[in-house]
Amino acid sequence: MLRPALIEVRNLSFRYFGSRSTVLENVNLRIAHGEIVLIVGHSGSGKSTLLRAINGLIPHQHNGDYSGDVTVDGLSVPRTEMSKLSLRVGYIFQNPENQIFMFSVERDIGFGLENLGLPREEIRRRVDWAMDVLKIRDLALKAPHELSDGQKQRVAIAGVIAMRPKILILDEPTSLLDPFTARELVRLVLKIREDLGITVLIVEHRLDLVAKICDRMIVIDKGKVVLGGTARDVLSKLDVSNYGVTVPSIVKLAKELEVTGKRLPLDPEELHSALVSNAPL
Repeated sequence: MLRPALIEVRNLSFRYFGSRSTVLENVNLRIAHGEIVLIVGHSGSGKSTLLRAINGLIPHQHNGDYSGDVTVDGLSVPRTEMSKLSLRVGYIFQNPENQIFMFSVERDIGFGLENLGLPREEIRRRVDWAMDVLKIRDLALKAPHELSDGQKQRVAIAGVIAMRPKILILDEPTSLLDPFTARELVRLVLKIREDLGITVLIVEHRLDLVAKICDRMIVIDKGKVVLGGTARDVLSKLDVSNYGVTVPSIVKLAKELEVTGKRLPLDPEELHSALVSNAPL
């Protein structure tokens, strides 16, 4: 059964002022409530521009030639104030230091809530709740400069989910993280979706970490959506690497060993199971 759309992108084209090239060209996309959607492609293909068109930075803060429409939770993005859109769409930047600037973690998480004019008791309740979800209550009084990159990423996410958005956007969230911390972040994102029902959009190059948790993968090339489907479907395409998609090593190995079958392995455990099931008696 088709789930109701939370995000709809219809015939969206965009070109930044001063640029000769169109960044997005006739993009159509439908994202349902509760989906985790992974957006991939070459650097400069239009991925981040698409995210900005969903959270309202385009066209409200980045001007250019804009045609088509984007709706979020029934609201037309170009016709809705950023203040309203920010209650529905939370954005985590590639570098969390860009959105952590208060003197302590708990003050930082509560900053957006204070701007909403919420009662002090409600702010305290939401800050505590967000710290508990992210397991960072022990960091409450620490200053941002005392935190590791992984901790900063958690604080940034806590500040966003405290606003209770319906959509969480993460732009290259693991780029500054070591492999262990990156895996922890991916598990955290999956738990947030499962516990809170938030729709998640991720732009990420490290597909070995995120391919298995996404419901759908969208490939963008030169401003156009060129491929879409489950991660297994998209990664099984012979030409997918031509679009800047870094195929995980496990997927490459599975293809070389010809053990893809009906279910393309996405991690070592799945590859092992495929090898065992294909082994001669």
